[in-house]
Amino acid sequence: MKNNDVSGKMDALKSIIQSLGPMSVAFSGGVDSTFLLAFAHEIIGEKVQAIIARSPVFPKDEDDAAHVFLKKKGICYHVVEPELMTNDEFIRNDKNRCYVCKKILFKEIFQTALKTGKNVVVHGVNIDDFKDYRPGLKAADEMGVLSPLVDAGFTKQDIRDASRMMGLPTADKPSMACLASRIPYGDVLSLEMLGRVERSEALLTKLGFIGVRARHHGVLVRLEIPGKDFGRLLGEDIRKTVVSGLKELGYLHIALDLEGYTQGSMNRMLSL
Repeated sequence: MKNNDVSGKMDALKSIIQSLGPMSVAFSGGVDSTFLLAFAHEIIGEKVQAIIARSPVFPKDEDDAAHVFLKKKGICYHVVEPELMTNDEFIRNDKNRCYVCKKILFKEIFQTALKTGKNVVVHGVNIDDFKDYRPGLKAADEMGVLSPLVDAGFTKQDIRDASRMMGLPTADKPSMACLASRIPYGDVLSLEMLGRVERSEALLTKLGFIGVRARHHGVLVRLEIPGKDFGRLLGEDIRKTVVSGLKELGYLHIALDLEGYTQGSMNRMLSL
């Protein structure tokens, strides 16, 4: 029944994409945008292109993986470099940071879309995204960015199921968010801070931990990993490797969040 339900949503998505015509997909290489882009490419071929945003707030390994996927699929793409870290409103890092980011980002994307004749801009938002605090969704809506996955009724699980049906490498990929989401609201963002977070997560990933977050709290880093991996992280050898590596990156205290990985955990402070 589940596959039938997903198949029905894929049929609906096909009709939506065909009705939109030439389009540009805001592409990050994540689960949602990869499915949307790959599906659209199957339906309308060269009438779809990807536009990638490159910035210090986005992990480099995600950017590399996105390029590998696009080249393997032979999908036309363009790269924009939004000036986020020189924007005072963005680096102030208040609760509207994501709104400011998306305004800057989609302005660049629309400019490229218009130049290339693929004027309709879409992104991979799904129904589940509305369950968390996402001011960037408001910015996208205000700017006319379309959400075909929402219109077709896709949840995150639907996208994973459909991606698996299509044989996409991202079907089981952990969710990803920009590096700024690891920093508490109100802490002014810096390149050094973002780089430290990125290198911290890269260290854990290299050790085989999947779906991790290094939440930056000044001299303390709070690690969020799946609960099933607690035992392995606390094993003597790996624990020493993690502590040593993170101290080399400048952290004085390393803490494990006993709740495990929780999407959007930094948003809790907004209710205080």
